[in-house]
Amino acid sequence: MLSVLICTYNRPELLAQCLRALIEHTDEKPNQVVVVNGGDERTDQIVQEYAIIGHRSSVAVELVKTRNKNLACSRNVGLPYCTGDIIAMTDDDAEVYPDWVTQMKRLHTEHPETGAVGGAVISADTDSLISRIADQVTFPTFPTPRNVRTLPGVNISYKRAVVEQVGAQDETLFRGEDVDYNWRVKQLGYEIYYDPAIKVLHHHRPTLRGFLNQHYMYGRAYYLVRLKWQAMYCVYPHHLHHPKDWLKAINFVVAIFYEPFIYGTRLEKLVDKVLAIPILFLSDLLWRIGMVQQKIIGDLR
Repeated sequence: MLSVLICTYNRPELLAQCLRALIEHTDEKPNQVVVVNGGDERTDQIVQEYAIIGHRSSVAVELVKTRNKNLACSRNVGLPYCTGDIIAMTDDDAEVYPDWVTQMKRLHTEHPETGAVGGAVISADTDSLISRIADQVTFPTFPTPRNVRTLPGVNISYKRAVVEQVGAQDETLFRGEDVDYNWRVKQLGYEIYYDPAIKVLHHHRPTLRGFLNQHYMYGRAYYLVRLKWQAMYCVYPHHLHHPKDWLKAINFVVAIFYEPFIYGTRLEKLVDKVLAIPILFLSDLLWRIGMVQQKIIGDLR
């Protein structure tokens, strides 16, 4: 049995596309879809329409109302309603591939040692340079299946038994709640498994400003999560006690200048490579500024 949890806030058009892909276009249907709505009645109407469509396909669609605060809070509201042996998550701005449910079940069966499995997040707008850049830097991609450190909450599923052990998502985090949650999964001894066969289309931030702000906020969240878990993998040192700490600190600064070239060269077209490098430089810089600013905010408190 597989349940799908979707949290949404005032994006009814995107949610309609998400539910259409999940309920109408999947080869194997989920058993249950739980939609947590922190927004207005337009979204309620969309969910009610798909509850009727889902009933015809034996998909139980449930609407759960909440007061919007952040994604972690909404997920904590919805998780108790999920009854499946596997609890999958996606977002209202994503559209799962037709074999998504089948692939999720397959991976959990083939890899009982995993606490979570997920896969590729692919841009739904290939005509946009910003979206093509986001494909390279916003979501992790790997060419072959493997154990990974974390996976984004837009394309992931957990064994129910693992969710019950890990508990609630951290509601103090305004971003990075999925990184925090997956770290807690790994601390229990489970693996996080990535397979590129598990795919969703994602509507990335459509504007340059939105893309840059997203990475700035990711930087702030990155600092908060690493402050909470100082043993977690990290791009900067927590202390400067050893030579390797100084080397990591130096690389934290120097990487701003070489990482944009690494990611930029992964784009196919020459014109994209050239245009992407300054954008990647800005996003990387803002990501690191977000970390520094979040530390300053914490110190002032």
